[in-house]
Amino acid sequence: MRLFPAASAIALLAGSPLAAQSAISSGDKAKSLEAIHSEALIEQAKSGYADAPVEERTVQTRHSAAVDGRVLPYTATAGTLTIRDVAGKPKASIFYTAYTLEGAPSPSRPVMFFYNGGPGSASLWLRMGSFGPIRLQTGNPETIRPAPFNVGANPDTLLGATDMVFIDAPGTGFSRPLGDAKGSDFYGVDQDADAFARAIIRYITKFDRWGSPKFLFGESYGTTRSGALAYQLEDRGVALNGVVLLSSIMNYARRSPGLDRDYVNYLPSYAATAWYHHKMINPPATVEQAIAEARAFAQGPYVAALEKGQTISPEERDAIARQMSGLTGLSSDFIERANLRVDLSRFRKELLRDRRQTVGRFDSRYTGIDSDAAGDSPDYDASDTAITGAFIGTFSGYVMHDLGYQTNMPYRASASEEEGFKWDWSHKPPEARQPLTSPDTALDLATAMRINPYLKVLSLNGWYDMATPFFGTEYDLNHMMLEPPQQRNLEFRYYPSGHMVYLNPEALHAMRLDVARFVREAVGEVRTAGPATPHKRP
Repeated sequence: MRLFPAASAIALLAGSPLAAQSAISSGDKAKSLEAIHSEALIEQAKSGYADAPVEERTVQTRHSAAVDGRVLPYTATAGTLTIRDVAGKPKASIFYTAYTLEGAPSPSRPVMFFYNGGPGSASLWLRMGSFGPIRLQTGNPETIRPAPFNVGANPDTLLGATDMVFIDAPGTGFSRPLGDAKGSDFYGVDQDADAFARAIIRYITKFDRWGSPKFLFGESYGTTRSGALAYQLEDRGVALNGVVLLSSIMNYARRSPGLDRDYVNYLPSYAATAWYHHKMINPPATVEQAIAEARAFAQGPYVAALEKGQTISPEERDAIARQMSGLTGLSSDFIERANLRVDLSRFRKELLRDRRQTVGRFDSRYTGIDSDAAGDSPDYDASDTAITGAFIGTFSGYVMHDLGYQTNMPYRASASEEEGFKWDWSHKPPEARQPLTSPDTALDLATAMRINPYLKVLSLNGWYDMATPFFGTEYDLNHMMLEPPQQRNLEFRYYPSGHMVYLNPEALHAMRLDVARFVREAVGEVRTAGPATPHKRP
């Protein structure tokens, strides 16, 4: 913003005798020159604000993608959706990018809605890394080089199976509150789910997609959102065909101090990481075998030992520590000093301490180097810093040049950039009498699956994801207490990658095939047969 010196402001005011006389006669006599100057600058700044539009924007361009030997022409749309309250008052402008196949009958073609998590994260990670037609090319678990970035056509786009809509949460990307609405109106579990429900309903209304098979695809906290959102959409008359959960965290309550469940949840991930970095004492041939051994130990002797707390005998503690050491690569002495409870930060620092390296949180295949090797937690997450600059830089150029979306607004990778950002973690599940202080949206998802017997859920997991360990995901989803017919609507898939499974090209390809099959089967079942009938208990 260019600032005028005080003398210039005075000259501007004095440039017109009538204007100056009018200003003085209207009560400005009591104001100092400094106050007049300050007000002039404020008004000048206001006129230069880059605000989100109330009127919806739609910018469309046409392209083509090559998938499995087929050329798929598609329309890319970058635009905004205005969500309103029940009285019709605009509350927020929601930015999205959509990719729709040309020549396909839109009312009956599947459409999938994508979003990242955070909470408070924009969706550029899924946009530029997963199933969009253009992708940042990634490979080995190492830092991506600075610009120029390797960006190109994505042979594993999902356009062959479904149209795609990537949505930025309020306060992220180009999405902003409107009018007198504030960011805090949307920064909470239930508030956020409500905003997404309104945005999706607005999209399917605007583009005549009510008759399309509809899917949700959330990553990380986006899976927490998906649980609440699936129920909110069902409750508002939007029947979903499927929900895809990538790198899930559904129940935050199990992280509460004093509970041992997360130590159990992490142990198979520790074993996978130790196997990858050649730290297991007697490593099996495959990571799957290492994980199978860790699963058996975690849900058997380990959980039984933790349940005993301080009453565990010295002999049992020593035996458990030795078994943990063989699986995790940590010394039994270190494990015993941690009371058999090694938290994630300590594991990430300790595993490769002899190499003066740390392992990543989002993806434990990545390694980092701290300023010293003596601390108890890493200085940073190498799997985060390795990719951030490339993703942000790639999307910034893509949205302007390829999609033709021009705006003076800054793109927020995270709503946490906003001063005073604070998330409301309280959540009221269906039929609950009181809100939960820590959310468990698996309860919402379970209710949606009972209401809609056709609703299918696909859980996608990375072996090396240390942010949302796969064993914890299994625990959350397997405690939805579904009846056998609904249990058959839940499936799990696993890949040799981390939190952002798509960073591994081979894993991305396998995941694309899994999701495409999931879409075909979910749509095909609705078209050809009814849902399974409930079992009768003896």
